[in-house]
Amino acid sequence: MADESKNRYLQYLQLVTGPLEEKKRWWQYKARIKHLPDNYRTAVEALERYLMHFGPADGAGAMAMYEDLADLFEQSAADRTPIRDIFGDDPVEFVEAFMANYPLGQYRTRERNRFTSAIDRAAEQDRTQ
Repeated sequence: MADESKNRYLQYLQLVTGPLEEKKRWWQYKARIKHLPDNYRTAVEALERYLMHFGPADGAGAMAMYEDLADLFEQSAADRTPIRDIFGDDPVEFVEAFMANYPLGQYRTRERNRFTSAIDRAAEQDRTQ
């Protein structure tokens, strides 16, 4: 009976907070970033903020993106690649190209579809007036 209650609690917790495995992956990613040299960590944290607002993925897709980001910067730090050599002259161009490698998350896909449908309905009203 105790195992059944524990399983229900974990199911409820995951429903409210999201999958526990994704949270573990997130904290592993954050631990990796924490060990980067200061300048690389600063760049990753800035990129992370941008991705939080404009990134295409959520859930497992987002974690794959962040893990790839950690891989990139760990390797760049090991090779002592200058920050400008990673980002180029236009950091936004870099991050947009980086994001293009990942699928849209479910939330963003749903909202894009909702937005497109609303515009289609509004445009249809123009034609019928």
